[in-house]
Amino acid sequence: MTERIQKAGRIAAIALASTLVIGGSADVLAQAETATPATAEVKIDNFSFGPVLLTVAPGTKVTWMNRDDIPHTIVADDKTFKSRALDTDETFSYTFDKPGTYPYFCSIHPHMTGTVVVK
Repeated sequence: MTERIQKAGRIAAIALASTLVIGGSADVLAQAETATPATAEVKIDNFSFGPVLLTVAPGTKVTWMNRDDIPHTIVADDKTFKSRALDTDETFSYTFDKPGTYPYFCSIHPHMTGTVVVK
C-alpha cells in the first residue's frame, strides 16, 4: 500500500512539473512574440516605391529606405505621417497601429505613390 501511495505521489509530482514547464514555456514564447514587433520595408528606387502595395498586421513598423540618388519624401494622403526629405540611404519609419488603408506619395514627385493596408 505504501508503495502505491509513493508511486501515485511521484506521478502527481511529474504531472505538476510537466504542467509548470509547459505553461512556463508558453509564457516565454508569448513574451518573445510581444517583444519582437513586426517590421516591413519599402524601397524607394528609380522614382518608385516598392512594393507599391504593402499589407501588414496592426503594430507593424514600416521603414522606407531611399535608394535613389535624389531626395524623396513619404506623406500620407490624410497627413497621418510625413517624413522630411530623405537623401540617399536615409530612412523613415512609421508604426501602423490601426487597421485601414493608408495611401501615400512623395511630395517632391507626386506621381510616386504607394499604399499600406493594415489588417
